[in-house]
Amino acid sequence: LEDNIVEALKTKKTFDSRNCANILWAFAKINRKSDQLFRLMDNQVISNIDAFNSQEIANTVWAYATVGHSSSPELFDAISHTAIKKINTFNSQELANTVWAYAKIEYYSCPKLFDAISHAAIKKIDTFNAQNIANTMWAFARARHSSPKLFDAISHKVMEKLDTFN
Repeated sequence: LEDNIVEALKTKKTFDSRNCANILWAFAKINRKSDQLFRLMDNQVISNIDAFNSQEIANTVWAYATVGHSSSPELFDAISHTAIKKINTFNSQELANTVWAYAKIEYYSCPKLFDAISHAAIKKIDTFNAQNIANTMWAFARARHSSPKLFDAISHKVMEKLDTFN
C-alpha cells in the first residue's frame, strides 16, 4: 500500500483533503513513519489546505506529530493559517489535538494559532473532557505560551470534573 501511494505521489497524483488526512492518519495510527510518504504529502497538504475541514486539519497535524515528522516550516505555517481561519468550526477534541501536535513537534512559530485556540477553547470549555483538558494544558505549558483566561477557565472546569481524572 505504501509503495502504491508513494508511486502515485511521485507521478503527480492529486489527493483531496479527506484522502490526504486519512492516509496520514492511518500511517500514524499504525506507527508507520515513512519519511518519503510524509515528505511527498507535504505538497499535497499545502496545495489543498484551504479545502481541509477542522477534523482533517487536526488529524493531519496529529499524524505528523505522532510519527515525529516535523518536515517543512511551510507545511506547519500553512496548516496554522488555515486553522486560525476555521478555528470556530473546531470541536474540543480538534482544538486539543491541534495544539498538542504543535507542541509535540516543538513548532512554536505560530503564537497566533495558540491564541486562537485559547479563545476558541474558552468558548467551548464546557465540552472539554479530561483528556482534552490535559492535552491542552500540556501543550500550552510545553510551548510556554501564556493564556491566563484559558488557564482560569480550565481550572474551574477541572474542579467540576476532578473525579474524571485518573
